Amino acid sequence: MHDYDCYSPCPTKTVYDPPVRIYRDFFHPQIVQVVHPVEIVNRHHCVPCPQHVYSYSERDEWVKGGHKGY
Repeated sequence: MHDYDCYSPCPTKTVYDPPVRIYRDFFHPQIVQVVHPVEIVNRHHCVPCPQHVYSYSERDEWVKGGHKGY
């Protein structure tokens, strides 16, 4: 009986596979400011509002004749 476990007529050879790359992703919060420009336009409008103004005139009238009885 032969003891093949202790001695082999073939020399040992080591073979390497190409490396396997494993990625471990880590995520960290990053503040990103988003600017929303807002333009405020102040619009002015003329609106008619009636203001009642009265104009007065005065005159004198002379009545011819007088009262009866004078």
